[in-house]
Amino acid sequence: MSTFQPEHLLAALPPLAAAGQEPAQSGHYRSFYGLDAVRAGVRSRLGSFRAGPYRLAAQVWLPERPVATLLMLHGYYDHMGLYGNLVDWALSLNFAVLACDLPGHGLSSGKRASIDDFGEYQAVLHGLFAEAEALRLPRPWHLCGQSTGGAILLDYLLHGRPRPELGETILLAPLVRPRAWKRSQLSYHLVRPFVDAIPRRFSVNSSDADFIDFVHHRDPLQPRILPTAWVGALARWIPRIEGARRSAHSPLIVQGEQDATVEWQHNLDVLEDKFNQPRRLLLPDARHHLVNEREALRQQYFEFLTRQLG
Repeated sequence: MSTFQPEHLLAALPPLAAAGQEPAQSGHYRSFYGLDAVRAGVRSRLGSFRAGPYRLAAQVWLPERPVATLLMLHGYYDHMGLYGNLVDWALSLNFAVLACDLPGHGLSSGKRASIDDFGEYQAVLHGLFAEAEALRLPRPWHLCGQSTGGAILLDYLLHGRPRPELGETILLAPLVRPRAWKRSQLSYHLVRPFVDAIPRRFSVNSSDADFIDFVHHRDPLQPRILPTAWVGALARWIPRIEGARRSAHSPLIVQGEQDATVEWQHNLDVLEDKFNQPRRLLLPDARHHLVNEREALRQQYFEFLTRQLG
């Protein structure tokens, strides 16, 4: 079990951009998730910022002379503590990295694993932009999102006004529709009048057995429920994306063909229709949680992304 207390750590975190002194538990948190094994010369800071009604835990990694920045958004049920592989890759390119826990996830405030409207996630993204400005992180600012994090980014590209300092947008197994969405909708309408949440079903969404064991049995920040409010918010958000006008952007998309979490074939068709020649990499053996797939698969898509960002 961890030596940090998640419910107390957020309250003790200083504003990220103010560079206040971190609480002692920050070190225990980093050690527990392996985030203390960063590259030589890299400084890291754990803090918080406000986005709408939420107080969000956030983290920044700063090489001595960064040449760009990666802004990182995690997937549903995840938190930034699980994203050390992605952080390490970005640091290998001498990028600064900025990440936060979404509302209701990780150390952040909010009802666990829930959201009333996907529009609230856009406030989170704009909060990250504000933190990047306050920290004076180097441009370009590249964006990267896994699953629901990718959904937040594609919504921004389709409906927002992307900032001139942005570089590439990386979508890892992006969510448009989850797997078996029609059946899930029926179940949602049947149970919504009676319950606020159902027990979570843990899935084997990576071929890395150690990661699966950790998430299923040893991670104290894993939600144990699926709130009906989140499913309802998703149901209202999907038509917004599928009905959006075509964008001139060309995001980078990495997708595993063994993904059993999202309807990836349908989702790729939607993204091909919405964006201008998105650059895709399909991995025949990869499952959904690409950030924590086994090392050989991670190496394949990191090499692809490195070439595209070069």
